[in-house]
Amino acid sequence: MKKILVTPRGYAKYGQEARKRLEALGYTMDINDTGKPVPRDVFVEKAKEATGIIVGVDELDADLLKECKNLKAIVKFGVGVDNIDLPTCESMGIKVGRCLGTNSNAVAELTVGMMFACARHLVPTAIDVKNGGWGKPTGFELKGKKVGIIGFGNIGKNVARMAYGIGMEVYAFDVFDIPADVLAKYDAKKASVDEILTDCDFITVHVPLTDETKDMISAPQFKQMKSTAVLINAARGGIVNEHDLYEALKNKEIYASAADVYTSEPPMASGEPWVEELLKLDNFVLTSHIGSRSQESEINTVEVATDNMIKLLTE
Repeated sequence: MKKILVTPRGYAKYGQEARKRLEALGYTMDINDTGKPVPRDVFVEKAKEATGIIVGVDELDADLLKECKNLKAIVKFGVGVDNIDLPTCESMGIKVGRCLGTNSNAVAELTVGMMFACARHLVPTAIDVKNGGWGKPTGFELKGKKVGIIGFGNIGKNVARMAYGIGMEVYAFDVFDIPADVLAKYDAKKASVDEILTDCDFITVHVPLTDETKDMISAPQFKQMKSTAVLINAARGGIVNEHDLYEALKNKEIYASAADVYTSEPPMASGEPWVEELLKLDNFVLTSHIGSRSQESEINTVEVATDNMIKLLTE
C-alpha cells in the first residue's frame, strides 16, 4: 500500500481538496487530524510504513530514515530542513522538497510586529493592565530607525519592504551577493554583519540553522550592539545563544529582544533555572513558533507541499 504521512496540523484543516489530488494517484493519506503534535513513538511507526512524508518539525534523523524502507520522498511543510538528515536522504535516494516562499509574508509580518511590541512595551503593559495595573512606559518609534536584516532571502526582503514603508533605514546582509537592482528595489544598503551589529537599532535574523550559523549571535555580538538595540529572531532556535541573550538583557547590554523560536521547544523542558528567569524578563518576548501560522500561509503551504510531493513521486 502506498501511503502519504502528513503531520502538520494545518494540512488537516486546509488540505481537504489538496489530498484528493494525491488520492487520485493511488495514495492513501494518513493525515494528523488530532489538533495536536504527533507523539514521537507514533510518528516513528507511521514513518516506517510511508512512501511519502509531509513533515513539520518532527525529527527525521539518520536512525529513523534507515528504517523507512518504503520512503521515496519528504516534503517540508515550510522552508527549514534542519530536522531532516539530508546526507542520509541522499545516500538512500530519498528526494526532499521544501515550500519556498509560502510563509514569507506571514513570518515577515510577525517580525515587524515583534519590533513594535519591543519598542512600545506592548506585552508587559497588556499583562500589567490584566493584573489591575495602569502603568504607562515610554517607548520609541520605528520611523527613522535603522534595521539590519541578516539573511536577505524571501522573508528578509518582505521585512525590508515593510520596514521601508514605516520609514526605517534598511541595512541588508546575505552570504550571497545582493545585486544592486535588488538593493534598489527595497531601498536597502548592503552591509556586513559587523556593521549591522554596531550601527542598527533593530537587528533581525533570517538565516537557516547550520553549523556555521549556530550561536552566530552570542556574547561577543551582544557587546557590539547599541545598548538601545532590539534583537528579533523568527528564524531558528540556536542561531541566537539564549543564555548569552539572557545575560545581555539582564545586564542591559541591549534594550529588548523577541523570538518566535527557541533551541528546545518548549523552553522550560530544558530544566535550566535561568530559562525561567529569561521568560520573566519584561524586555523579552517569546512566542510559540507561530511565524508561519496565518490562514493564508497555511493554505499556500498545503498547495505547494502537495504539488512538490506529486512532483517528487512521479518525476
